[in-house]
Amino acid sequence: VQLQASGGGLVQPGGSLNLSCAASGRAFSSYHMGWFRQAPGKEREFVAAVTWREHSTHYADSVKGRFTISRDNAKNTAYLLMNSLKPEDTAVYYCAASSGTKYEYWGQGTLVTVSS
Repeated sequence: VQLQASGGGLVQPGGSLNLSCAASGRAFSSYHMGWFRQAPGKEREFVAAVTWREHSTHYADSVKGRFTISRDNAKNTAYLLMNSLKPEDTAVYYCAASSGTKYEYWGQGTLVTVSS
């Protein structure tokens, strides 16, 4: 599976961005999809995930109520809608695909900068 993340950019605090993760290769619909982020000087952290079958979603506490993960299997794409962005959301965001217990495939990352 090859993953291509896009949609990052510069946004003011309180603004919104919608990240996309386009997948190619093996059956996208059979993978759990996740978003992670890494801020400067910090370790990569989990942001959100959506399961392959039930489309169940899971979120880090820091983004609950502000971010929404979704997927469109017909388009081989996962999304991360980010609302009410804060400066502490500034990071490189990565999408990843998992067939089970770990994320085997990673995209290249897209930079999100929240600043006035």
